[in-house]
Amino acid sequence: MRPLRYSINVTLDGCCHHEAGLPPDEESMGYWTAEMERADALLFGRVTYEMMESAWRRPADGSWPDWMGEWEVPFAEAIDQAKKHVVTSTLSEVDWNAELVRGDLGPAVQRLKEQPGEGLWVGGVTLPLALADLGLIDEYEFVVQPVVAGHGPTLLAGLRERIQLELVDRHEFRSGAVAMRYRPSRVSLPSA
Repeated sequence: MRPLRYSINVTLDGCCHHEAGLPPDEESMGYWTAEMERADALLFGRVTYEMMESAWRRPADGSWPDWMGEWEVPFAEAIDQAKKHVVTSTLSEVDWNAELVRGDLGPAVQRLKEQPGEGLWVGGVTLPLALADLGLIDEYEFVVQPVVAGHGPTLLAGLRERIQLELVDRHEFRSGAVAMRYRPSRVSLPSA
């Protein structure tokens, strides 16, 4: 079974708005490129899908826009080429190497996890909350930005039950950001 990994940038005060942290730099984009390449497929909700598509889809003429630095191109190519699954109740079709996820969320994502491969990657805010509530996330990765935003959506706000995590990896960036990777703890209950 391939694991489902949730990755997101988050400020010190828990804000997970995509513009709240530090602007991307060469080191962070290299890191996120490697994360994209670790996944067999990406899982997006509609909002994240549309936001990523507008920023990272290769233009029809085949050349990347002038605003994109050379160090951003590997990330753009990785996300552009990746297989994508989109969870939405409002879109009737998707493209950009994507397909719609149909049916109840839990069983539909479980079927994706049961396919062979190295892993699925999910980002965003709303979909990961639903997946966490269903116990479907196998790995949480938070890139904590050295910023206090003071506003915006917060990480996993509204989670129904506490999830105990154990640290499995850590990476420090020159910017002061720290990537921390966790897996849910498998707490054994005392026998009766």
